[in-house]
Amino acid sequence: MNIRLSFGSKFMLVLISYDVNTEDAKGRSRLRKVARECENYGQRVQNSVFECLLDAAQLCVVKDKILKIIDTSKDNLRIYCLGNNYKEKVESFGKKPDFAQDAPMII
Repeated sequence: MNIRLSFGSKFMLVLISYDVNTEDAKGRSRLRKVARECENYGQRVQNSVFECLLDAAQLCVVKDKILKIIDTSKDNLRIYCLGNNYKEKVESFGKKPDFAQDAPMII
């Protein structure tokens, strides 16, 4: 069971985006593994984009886990740290997500 409580300002919004080459079975397997790992830390907002509220230690852990999964000669991982004042930095248009990033999440 994953529980995320985000009290205080030590959490920052991190955008994780990935592009995994799925031309073969190994690539499709890597894609599923990366997506599952990201689901452990945040909310999917696009097909291969996750918004995550993380502290510095969690960011290091998730980055290390994903880098162990991907093939850096074929795949791409991008991580954007938007900080803890993310509400002023993010604009969303169209269908809004059914969650609040800073709300407690129990899965």
